Amino acid sequence: MSARADILGRIKRTKEAPDDSQRAMEVARRLSSPPKGIIPARGQLDAKGRTALFCKEAEKVSATVRKVKARADVPKAVAAYLRSKNLPSEIRMGEDSRFSRMPWKKQRALEIKNGASDGDDEAAISYASGAIAESGTLVLCSGAANPTTLNFLPEHHIVIVDAKDVAGDMETVITRLRKTYGRGELPRNVNLISGPSRSGDVEQTIILGAHGPRALHIIIVD
Repeated sequence: MSARADILGRIKRTKEAPDDSQRAMEVARRLSSPPKGIIPARGQLDAKGRTALFCKEAEKVSATVRKVKARADVPKAVAAYLRSKNLPSEIRMGEDSRFSRMPWKKQRALEIKNGASDGDDEAAISYASGAIAESGTLVLCSGAANPTTLNFLPEHHIVIVDAKDVAGDMETVITRLRKTYGRGELPRNVNLISGPSRSGDVEQTIILGAHGPRALHIIIVD
């Protein structure tokens, strides 16, 4: 009890905490103008170079890539991919307005399903918010436009990304997202995806589709 009494006595005798206003001001200053870290030079290319590097790095991690000239070409490319994989002619997508302006009806055999996936879909399509050239990584934001379930539940994930949204590095992509959504207003989830899901056992045998899609197909819109 003497030790307890001693501790309580010290607490009672403790003076008020010192003024932390200066430290709070320094924290606020740093948050308002965060310093920039070192960014590798490999992704600092022109638009054509960034797209080429992105394709190269994405294919390194087992993704497949196709380029189309315009968004109007996307439905045809999606239908071609499904046929090439002998998949049902159906695709699930979110409420992204860019999809609604594409000529899906021209692919008469293709069935469109809307909303989040319940896990029974063979294939789904998402529209990426951006891509990172130096690592071949896609950046996908959660929400009704592109539900996160589409990123992980279907066996085949098709992702559309505009060539203009391919950045050299992650820092540039994050800066763009902050400008788009406003500081402190990022989506609930921002998923960075590099290739299909994979895992390796103790023998280092790579298994695709262990924790998500076993195939990732990227369509780049010029």
